[in-house]
Amino acid sequence: MVDILHRVGVIGSKEAVYAAITSPEQLAAWWTDDTKGDGGEGGVLKFQFVPGGFDMKVLEAKPAEHVLWEVIEGPDEWIGTHVRWDLHTEDDFTIVMFSHEGWREQVPFMNHCSTKWATYLMSMKQLVETGTGAPSPNDVQISNWH
Repeated sequence: MVDILHRVGVIGSKEAVYAAITSPEQLAAWWTDDTKGDGGEGGVLKFQFVPGGFDMKVLEAKPAEHVLWEVIEGPDEWIGTHVRWDLHTEDDFTIVMFSHEGWREQVPFMNHCSTKWATYLMSMKQLVETGTGAPSPNDVQISNWH
């Protein structure tokens, strides 16, 4: 199994970052504007992109500390993988330790997704710090995969 890993420092409180990764309205402001569902523990979040989407079951949601999703619908490579968000404070930053865990193998789509996660994490950082993110469909386009 292989994982996608990123670390991002956000100038903002852990509570603000937590809201950005659990509130459907906040997720829609930095990841994809077509976001629906329940970001609380036990809920399901639905993210729609062109040409497809992802459904994430919220396995754990510890306010301002940790969130864990399981991909229950989406591309075959994503099904059963986990998206983990761990938050801690360093000086004036909330540090987001992000991982998309459990890929069966490293395939070109994983490389694409790693880059896209990085652009979306920067969008989340921008949202928390400035109030404006760059969600899909207005995100950075990097290839023919969306």
